[in-house]
Amino acid sequence: MMSKPHYLIGIVLLLLFAGFSYSAFRDTLTPYVPYAEARERTHTVQVAGGLEAGSSSYDEASGSLRFTLVDEETGDTMRVRYQGLKPANFEEAVSIVAIGLYDPATDELVADKLLVKCPSKYQGLEEKTYD
Repeated sequence: MMSKPHYLIGIVLLLLFAGFSYSAFRDTLTPYVPYAEARERTHTVQVAGGLEAGSSSYDEASGSLRFTLVDEETGDTMRVRYQGLKPANFEEAVSIVAIGLYDPATDELVADKLLVKCPSKYQGLEEKTYD
C-alpha cells in the first residue's frame, strides 16, 4: 500500500520531465524555409543559398557583414546582415546557411549564425583505378 503513492509521484515526475524536454527541444528546432516564407515568419528560420557575386561587404570597425543569398532553384534573392567575424574563405563558399530573423524595416535577414560550406580539397579529383 505504501509504494503506490511513490509510483504515482514517480510517474508524475517522469511526465513533467518528458513535457519539459519536448518543449525545450521543440524551441531549438529551426526549419529551413524558402525566402518568401522567411519574410513572413515571426520567429528564427534558416535559409540557404549561394553567395551573389560582388554582393558582400564587411565593415571591420563595426564587425558587420552584409551580403546577398541566391536561391539556386528559384533565383530568388535575400539580403543578409550578420554581426560578427567574417568567416574564413567566405567569398569561396559553395553554399551559405543563414540562421536568424527577418527584419521587414530593412528588408534583411538579421543572422545570428552563419554556416559556410567551402569547396572540398578533394572535390574534382579523379579517382584512380588500377586494372
